[in-house]
Amino acid sequence: MYPCYIPVWMLSTTRPLSRPSNVILPFPSLQELTDDPQFILGGATRTDICQGALGDCWLLAAIASLTLNERLLHRVVPHGQSFQEDYAGIFHFQFWQFGEWVDVVIDDRLPTKNGEIMFVHSAEGNEFWSALLEKAYAKLNGSYEALSGGSTTEGFEDFTGGVSEMYELRKAPRDLYRIIGKALDRGSLLGCSIDITSAFDMESVTFKKLVKGHAYSVTGLKKVDYQGQVERLIRVRNPWGQVEWTGAWSDNSPEWDELDPSEREDLHLKMEDGEFWMSFQEFLRQFSRLEICNLTADALSEDGLSHWNTIKFHGMWRRGSTAGGCRNHPNTFWINPQYKITLLEEDDDPEDEEVACSFLVALMQKDRRRYRKQGQDMHTIGFAIYENVHLKKDFFLTHSSCARSETFVNLREVSNRLRLPPGEYLIVPSTFESGQEADFVLRVFTEKQSETEVSFLHSLTQQIPQKDGTARLGLVEFQMLWNKIRKWLVIYREYDMDKSGSMSSYEMRLAVESAGFKLNNRLNQVLVARYAENEAIDFDNFICCLVKLEAMFSKYCTVS
Repeated sequence: MYPCYIPVWMLSTTRPLSRPSNVILPFPSLQELTDDPQFILGGATRTDICQGALGDCWLLAAIASLTLNERLLHRVVPHGQSFQEDYAGIFHFQFWQFGEWVDVVIDDRLPTKNGEIMFVHSAEGNEFWSALLEKAYAKLNGSYEALSGGSTTEGFEDFTGGVSEMYELRKAPRDLYRIIGKALDRGSLLGCSIDITSAFDMESVTFKKLVKGHAYSVTGLKKVDYQGQVERLIRVRNPWGQVEWTGAWSDNSPEWDELDPSEREDLHLKMEDGEFWMSFQEFLRQFSRLEICNLTADALSEDGLSHWNTIKFHGMWRRGSTAGGCRNHPNTFWINPQYKITLLEEDDDPEDEEVACSFLVALMQKDRRRYRKQGQDMHTIGFAIYENVHLKKDFFLTHSSCARSETFVNLREVSNRLRLPPGEYLIVPSTFESGQEADFVLRVFTEKQSETEVSFLHSLTQQIPQKDGTARLGLVEFQMLWNKIRKWLVIYREYDMDKSGSMSSYEMRLAVESAGFKLNNRLNQVLVARYAENEAIDFDNFICCLVKLEAMFSKYCTVS
């Protein structure tokens, strides 16, 4: 049985500010608000991000981290926009949303009160890139109010297209230092925070000058020789500056006197105000939570820092067909969507004696912020992983999972880094309660080669006409469908001639004919237009195509 889920307020790094009132506020153009509006002055810095009357500290912490990487920033905030050259009263920004980058265009009218911008603003009174970015993100999510409350990882992902993972530091994995080092080498974004126990703790300062409920960034690691032993250090940054750690390894602590002067100077050379070093063990004691946003290949494609292999599935939970709930609902759990992955290569870490494959599973529910106006919010979600590909109810009743999400939680995304021996596994994503409807995207990131295959039986039954009209497959019908899919898999592998994992339109035509469907040129063109993506047909679309043909041929003609 699964434990009770964790409520999102326990994970939030958002200060509980008052929400905007329902009073209609003036939205003047920035040309009307100031005589000399500027988009960006002297580059984007953390001082451009001052919080206003909106509880979106989580978003602003992500924006502050974005300013540390100019190329990532320009992906979100396209270069060359200004109030001077080619000004047309509009600006555009780009955000990652559930597998693709979308362009959001806004005008330059911002909500004000008594002539002052209400929400995020720059310390420079006439610089507006951060305020316009916040407005574009609010448009993407339906309203400013939809941004109240959240996790920094949500902003990280929407700014990079990456995948995030979260660690509770009181039970950190033994190789967390290595995990952080790999993430920094790849250019990932890292954040950390100290949990609060009540609203009174929010932004209270510890006696060593750490702020509770506040989002910090992790910017570096270093091992040094200290008194004849190796000391592991970690560099942390307060995006608001000024308030810094005052314990061991802080800026003026005596520990630095034990190091070689050149090494000490090198470690301090690139530090900014608000940035400090501390021992890794002290970091684990003082902070509660670490968030890592691993960048995908499209976020840093030029320098090759990111080497994750990405598998992506889009799915849905629908009441009565695919919304089975978690294992606490044994009679319906098996109807959840199911996805097969094959882990092929074990890790090559020389320090690791265990033969296993590292991978990261991330389950994200779509567009839930938009449902707040209807009284809904994030569902509580998670996933389980099984060692085999059996699909029947009895299998799940008698077998436990070999891995699963650490907990079910009502965040937009739940993710976990896992290690399993090479082999075939089945991932079952679900909501905590049965019958809850939502769309989702499931992503699997592997450090080594892997293969994937979707278990289509739930989605395909919606396309196949059932004989008894009940919208359910009987055991005989189920067996017939399963045998067809196995046969079609053999055909797919045979005609994927270059073994690329997808077929060209020519290969697809031969494969469709081999499956028993003789079509004219016009129908072949229609199928390619319908099922090809970027001129390639993957196994998912190939099976959907054959199911549709099977249904049509069974109704109108005879299949050979």
